[in-house]
Amino acid sequence: MQQPERLGAILERLSANGTISVADLAASFDVSPATIRRDLRLLDSQRLLERTHGGAMSQGVLYELPLRYKGARQREQKLRIAREAASRVPDGAAIGLTGGTTTTEVARALVDRQTLTVVTNALNIASELAVRPNLKLVVTGGVARPESYELVGPIAEASLEGLNLDIVFLAVNGISPHAGLTTHHEVEAGTDRALLERARQVIVVADSSKIGKVAFARICQLADVDELITDDEADAEALAALREGGTAVTTV
Repeated sequence: MQQPERLGAILERLSANGTISVADLAASFDVSPATIRRDLRLLDSQRLLERTHGGAMSQGVLYELPLRYKGARQREQKLRIAREAASRVPDGAAIGLTGGTTTTEVARALVDRQTLTVVTNALNIASELAVRPNLKLVVTGGVARPESYELVGPIAEASLEGLNLDIVFLAVNGISPHAGLTTHHEVEAGTDRALLERARQVIVVADSSKIGKVAFARICQLADVDELITDDEADAEALAALREGGTAVTTV
C-alpha cells in the first residue's frame, strides 16, 4: 500500500472509530510503527487529526475523505471508467463535469480533444484544463467545499442558467435502486442537480465501491440518468437491480 492510499485508509478508520492507535495501524498495514507515526505527523500538520500518546483522535467528525486522499483508491478502475466515458464525447461537444476523482480522470482523458467546451464547478479540474488552448473552459461561481474542491450553492447554480450541454458526467458517493444517486452534502447535491438539468445526456461515472451504497443527500432519481459506467468488480446483484430499474449499465 502506497502512502496516499494508506493515509486515506487511516482517515477512514478514524472517521469510523474516533480514535486510532499506532500499534493497531502498524499491524493492520504491515508497516513499522515509525512509518505510521510519520503518517500521523503529516495528517496532524494538515489539521486532519490530533495526535495523542500512542495514536490519534479525530478533529471533529470526518464525514468524507478530502479529495486529495481519494485519488489513490481504485485508481486503475477509475482510469478504465474514464477512458470509456471519454469515448462518448465527440469533438466539438459541450460537456459538464462535477467534482470527484473519477470525473477528474475523465477530464484528463479529454485534454487533447479539439474545440471541446467544458463546464465544471470543480476547482482542481479547472486548474488542469485552464492551460489547454484547445479547450473552452467555463467555471461556475459559488462557495468552495474544501473536501471536494467544488464550488456549490446558489451562486454556482445561477451561473448555470441559460447553458445547454450535450453530456454531463456525474460523480456520486452512492447509487442504488431505491435511493437513486446520492452524495455526502446537501448543498453539493443541489448544485449537481442544477448541472445535470442542463444536459441532454447524463452519464454517471462511479467505481464499484459506490454501487449499492447510499449517502446522506439525494441528487436525483435513477430515471434522470441515461447510463452508469462502472468497473467489473461491482456487485453483480446490485448491477442487476439497477438494470431492472431501467438504468443502462456499462462495466469496464
